[in-house]
Amino acid sequence: MPINLEDIRSLFPILHQEVNGKPLVYLDNAATTQKPQAVLDALSNYYELDNSNIHRGAHTLADRATRYYEKTRTLIKEYINAKEEAEIIFTKGTTESINLVAATFGRKFITKGDEILISTMEHHANIVPWQMLCEEKEAILKIIPINDSGEILMEEFDKLLNENTKLVSIVHVSNALGTINPVKEIIQKAHRFGAKVLLDGAQSTSHLDVNVQDLDCDFLAFSAHKLFGPTGLGILYGKRNILESMPPYQGGGEMIKEVTFAKTTYNDIPFKFEAGTPNIADVIAFQKALEFINDLGKSDIKKQEDDLLSYATDLLGEIKGFIPIGTAKDKVSVISFNLNGMHPFDVGMMLDANGIAVRTGHHCTQPLMQRFGIEGTVRASFSVYNTKSEIDVLVAAVAKIAKIKNK
Repeated sequence: MPINLEDIRSLFPILHQEVNGKPLVYLDNAATTQKPQAVLDALSNYYELDNSNIHRGAHTLADRATRYYEKTRTLIKEYINAKEEAEIIFTKGTTESINLVAATFGRKFITKGDEILISTMEHHANIVPWQMLCEEKEAILKIIPINDSGEILMEEFDKLLNENTKLVSIVHVSNALGTINPVKEIIQKAHRFGAKVLLDGAQSTSHLDVNVQDLDCDFLAFSAHKLFGPTGLGILYGKRNILESMPPYQGGGEMIKEVTFAKTTYNDIPFKFEAGTPNIADVIAFQKALEFINDLGKSDIKKQEDDLLSYATDLLGEIKGFIPIGTAKDKVSVISFNLNGMHPFDVGMMLDANGIAVRTGHHCTQPLMQRFGIEGTVRASFSVYNTKSEIDVLVAAVAKIAKIKNK
């Protein structure tokens, strides 16, 4: 069934406001998506009706909160097609999910001389933890290069893989460029050398069908807030046998079976990695975001976003001085660009004056910006609730700004 944009937009209260005297045009979805009313209601309903700590209490509120909380784990398992709920770990974000793997799998299994591969287009969250680990373990971090379109050079990846490769940690979809990486091929090739593969799915899970069993990735990290859910909630998927082989991430309540002063025995997965009182309200509210996506259907969402990407790419490309950054053949609804001779921040401020919200800067991908020889970009990123009329507003504003420079 075709998507009814008017009905969809009616579900998002934040979209119906003015910014700087203009109707809001929100095109910063790669940073965070807006939240439907159902998610907002679920947050308040938890605190008004069910507020209680989970897993430990015998009373009605604790039982109710626990059931709602664990239902979200089931929905996530289904959303990414994990084998079981125990493979789904709650964290505070994609960043913490990656750090958890570095601090547990990395510290146990990475040794001196081992090699970790990442790509040129990684977010800082998928660079810095591995740099820290390599420094500690005297391991080697190697970088997979990209071409001028922002695509991984697979022949160079093949050359980097060897028997010393223990981990490949790769972004599924670039947050700065929108490039969709050939991760299934990357996983297959890495596994031939016995290496494990972590996918940074912060962007891919909101745009693509991500099936962890089909991909055969060992880890997948992503965040609720890029999937119409609350901030402060991340997810780490890991294969059961790997998670069970990893030491705990933090010590405290919930992650234990028994504590004595002589010895502590740890809980089963996923609870072994979920120390302390979790982010209960946001986990429960995330259900409503997943239900929103499931009700619309991933394929219809992708079609809407792809249509917007094609429409915006064609119109912006006609503007004199428009310089696209990242022109991969396979990409999601992200357009990174510069205007000839203008600083991205200045362009972003002028767009904001027109009520248009975009992201400017290096997008936490400074090495990628250095690869292109630029300080940063202006990034417009589209979601299912965006319209072609909003893109018309963006194009008109960019064309006006470009003319100011070209005078």
